[in-house]
Amino acid sequence: MTESELLGDVPDGLLIAGEWVAASGGGTLAVHDPSTGAVIKQIADATPDDAKAAMDAAADAFAGWAATPARERAELLRRAFDLLQQRKEDFALLMTLEMGKPLAEARGEVAYGGEFLRWFSEEATHIAGRYGPNPEGTGRMIVTQHPVGPCYLITPWNFPLAMATRKIAPALAAGCTVVVKPAALTPLTTLYFAKLLHDAGLPAGVVNVLTTSASGPVSEVIIDDPRLRKLSFTGSTSVGQTLLRQAAQGVLRTSMELGGNAPFVVFDDADLDKAVDGAIAAKFRNIGQACTAANRFIVESSVAEEFAHRVTERVAAFKTGRGTEEGVTIGPLIDDRAVAKASELVTDAVERGATVRTGGHAIDRPGTFYAATVLSDVQAGSAILREEIFGPVLAIVTFDTEDEAVRIANDTEYGLVSYVYTQDLARGQRMIERLETGMMGLNVGVVSNAAAPFGGWKLSGLGREGGAEGIHEYLQTKYTLTPNPFG
Repeated sequence: MTESELLGDVPDGLLIAGEWVAASGGGTLAVHDPSTGAVIKQIADATPDDAKAAMDAAADAFAGWAATPARERAELLRRAFDLLQQRKEDFALLMTLEMGKPLAEARGEVAYGGEFLRWFSEEATHIAGRYGPNPEGTGRMIVTQHPVGPCYLITPWNFPLAMATRKIAPALAAGCTVVVKPAALTPLTTLYFAKLLHDAGLPAGVVNVLTTSASGPVSEVIIDDPRLRKLSFTGSTSVGQTLLRQAAQGVLRTSMELGGNAPFVVFDDADLDKAVDGAIAAKFRNIGQACTAANRFIVESSVAEEFAHRVTERVAAFKTGRGTEEGVTIGPLIDDRAVAKASELVTDAVERGATVRTGGHAIDRPGTFYAATVLSDVQAGSAILREEIFGPVLAIVTFDTEDEAVRIANDTEYGLVSYVYTQDLARGQRMIERLETGMMGLNVGVVSNAAAPFGGWKLSGLGREGGAEGIHEYLQTKYTLTPNPFG
């Protein structure tokens, strides 16, 4: 499809009980192309009344969906996967239009996001329990797993498809119904995906979608509803903390995938070619706008200059532009606030003694562009070492001993992911033990995989998405004791 045809094919209403409806207040929300600033579509702007209606629909549909045989749920998810493969170019283009990432990366997200549909279509039929005698021999213990109930899923703007499939697929596989609230900056992909689910045969009310500029009031209605049993959120730690406080009143099951400050540690025995390749992937994937993006490059002093030289050569050759343009490596940041934040962090680092190797400035052109940047000699105390950059800025600090590297890497309240490059097997094993993160890439720069448990330690969140662990976030355990059948 052309851009205009595709945008016209995306629903502009709220999905409630299987129907696309206007917002109850008649309001609309403008979606912008960050590469130009132009409005590309107006969609419904949900109100708290719409939230109540969506919650009603999810609650009404729950009993029927929970009773649907696992095989049928699995086959529906598999049909959705197959449809996504057929429409992959349309989804990739749509993500590029509303979020700005280069088209090649958008295609990669379609492949990644689709894997959650395929993985959880397979997991749906593998929900297990157990049966056996109690230790006293007086009875038999039966342990079963059951869908937790209606769920509220809040997704971020940076991976509009993958964050939706990563939450929706396990919920549906487990037998839960959902209300999904995508980010106001990138809601179109979720709307288009919900349309795909209904094309795959999803019953009305199982998935409901609310797009809104009033996240707080809309979310409050749903979270306060006693019928809600699960809250899953991906976003900033501060918002996650607020949601956890709200969820406590209803004692909701929660999954929180929050902020990161990922260390990327390079030892002097590392294969530098592979370390540079990994650094480029870990830092500049999604224009640096990823919670898994490497934030602090902690490089042993003896190889720091060579590492900085090599990554600078690569970064200086990047092409910046609209994501639909041929050969573009760096698209726009999501909005003006993201550009301002990158500028502030780089300015602070330079004022404290850092050296700009390349980039280091906003780009004067329509849209919200910031030049791909490499900073070396970043000094302790710089804000860029404490705060998540969420932009295309690679900041290098140095160390002299393994203990120092570990101390710097762990010197953060976050603990989502870490990256380590070394050819010393024993050192690699020590780093697995010593780094305080829920995930780690050892000589690899991208760790995300639908078959792996994604999640962090400390203020980076709780719960896991993906892997065998992912479906258990949407299940609750029941233990039943029966008499000894043998008397």
